[in-house]
Amino acid sequence: MAESSRDLGAFYSEQISKYRIWKVIGASSVGTMIEWYDFYIFGSLAPVIAPLFYPPENQTFAYIAYLATFAVGFVVRPFGALFFGRIGDIVGRKYAFLVTLLIMGGATALIGFLPTYAQIGIVAPIILLLIRVLQGLALGGEYGGAAVYVAEHVPDGRRGFYTSFIQITATLGLFLSLAVIIIVQNTMTAEQFGGKADGIGGWRIPFLISIFLVAISLYIRLRMKESPIFQQIKTSGKTSVNPLIEAFTHWKNLKIVLISLFGATAGQGVVWYTGQFYALFYLQSILNVNQTSATYIVAIALLMGMPFFIFFGALSDRFGRKWIILAGCLLAVLTYLPIYKAMQSTAGSNVVTATSQKDPATGAIRLTPQSVDESGSIVTSPKVLPYTSFGDLISNRTAWILILLVFVQVFWVTMVYGPVAAYLVEAFPAKIRYTALSLPYHIGNGVFGGLLPLIGVSIIAQTGNIYAGLYYPMIVAGITFVVGSIFLKETHGHKIWEEVSE
Repeated sequence: MAESSRDLGAFYSEQISKYRIWKVIGASSVGTMIEWYDFYIFGSLAPVIAPLFYPPENQTFAYIAYLATFAVGFVVRPFGALFFGRIGDIVGRKYAFLVTLLIMGGATALIGFLPTYAQIGIVAPIILLLIRVLQGLALGGEYGGAAVYVAEHVPDGRRGFYTSFIQITATLGLFLSLAVIIIVQNTMTAEQFGGKADGIGGWRIPFLISIFLVAISLYIRLRMKESPIFQQIKTSGKTSVNPLIEAFTHWKNLKIVLISLFGATAGQGVVWYTGQFYALFYLQSILNVNQTSATYIVAIALLMGMPFFIFFGALSDRFGRKWIILAGCLLAVLTYLPIYKAMQSTAGSNVVTATSQKDPATGAIRLTPQSVDESGSIVTSPKVLPYTSFGDLISNRTAWILILLVFVQVFWVTMVYGPVAAYLVEAFPAKIRYTALSLPYHIGNGVFGGLLPLIGVSIIAQTGNIYAGLYYPMIVAGITFVVGSIFLKETHGHKIWEEVSE
């Protein structure tokens, strides 16, 4: 055993020196960030392009249908996790996430060329749906590969810190998508950006930019080498013949999958999407904040929150992953209603309900936020914070209060998300790691989290209660806190490098 430990130590030191950890993290993070950008540009542009790809006579239906198409990308992510996870555990980590990058980039670029409903009718939303399926499958394979690849290069005692840079990529990808949208919007009028029935508009540019981003990332990734731990288990003949069977039919492993899902990633998923996507939707569609202003508000809050992914990742190396993740879930449950009520009060539009109404001029049906005027009558909510200039917005006190309220939600996101990659990597054995961790992660984030915007909008449309959409993430995060408190095991201190010497 002593000899084995010395061999392992020499092997480990050699690999750390050879791969130069920061180069590995940088190469992995850039590619993963671009894939998140590709995936989230679709959701970030929902209010602009939803009417272009669905029947125009019912705008609420178009918006919900677009969100459903957006959600499909999340629902299929677990299938991508299974497919590419198996490839990653048999062929290699690097090969799997090279393929996912090409699929994601190609699918995103296709949206930039896709004709609209006015041009090709019902074929347009069908093709859009198929593209979204491809995006979801690709992302299902990407995240697990990147997280495992980085984790299998870094020291055991600093895994939370180093993998937190992969965790930043999801928020950074969303931030990048918002930043690109803002830049493009500011170079043209709203009419030029949104386009007309022919679909020619500036909204296509963020999708087409993906071509150049993916080309850069592909070049970087082709120069990367395989994970040293995977190389070692493959050389020694210890790879799994069928990782799907091992991961999901052996109770020892399946139990960890189920506990990881309901005791960690489900709650983490809804907290992530509430604090970022749902906050943006709520500002734009419920509080009637100007679209550009709302985008600035969320983008600034995301930028302020990003360093805390690293902070909580590093903190989990010292104090453990479990209770940081669960504390984030609990704080979200306790504070969401007060935060969103404070957002409503701060915006000043006095929104009290949102209803589906028919526009008397156009006949279109849309989700309309309604306010109380000075006489106590219900009226259509006015637009608030009508700024398109960044300078004008940041000089406004109301905008900064909204930024801070969104930032608090992002702070909960960093608590649940910063340590979760390290936990998942440490929870599963190396030979089935890619497959096994990808499934609970993508069900938690893709299904529980990804369906949140669709569920939230639908509940508000049905009830008129502008806070009813929050009950879903609060319930899921509450369940995760209870299940995780009882069953989730602390993985902090687990030495995954020792697996290759056994």
